[in-house]
Amino acid sequence: MTVTMEPSLGDVHAVVEEVWSSFLGAEEPILPLPTPMPPGGWSAAITVSGGWDAQVTVQLTDPGAVHVTSTMLMCGEDDCTDEDLRDALGELVNMVGGNIKSLMAGAAVLSLPLVGHGDISPGSHLVEVCRLDLTWRGEPVVVTVHTPPPPAVA
Repeated sequence: MTVTMEPSLGDVHAVVEEVWSSFLGAEEPILPLPTPMPPGGWSAAITVSGGWDAQVTVQLTDPGAVHVTSTMLMCGEDDCTDEDLRDALGELVNMVGGNIKSLMAGAAVLSLPLVGHGDISPGSHLVEVCRLDLTWRGEPVVVTVHTPPPPAVA
């Protein structure tokens, strides 16, 4: 029996598509990203610990974060406050992280989300195992999964 220590790219993509369509509507699907994510913007991260350890991060440009927030909270884009952005992006990463966690073996728990303007870097003990470069409403969205490296084989 093989125990998977990291989710597959296809599984993470399916989770992100499902969360996006459920919470942000299927009218505007999330698509592959044709260009790299520019620096800056918003990041939301959540840590999974227990039977599987990881950090799941969602990065969005400033306009992308506002689009997500206004859609989730059903408010005008000009009315979104930083607190609204933190609430909406925290809930988004919670949904993505929780669904990815459910794919993995063993009991695990989610931390509270960490949301901020700028990059939320993973701990130095984690390595990137999965990265999705996507676009929604013409704005880049990057979802990454970081886990501890596999143990060295002696």
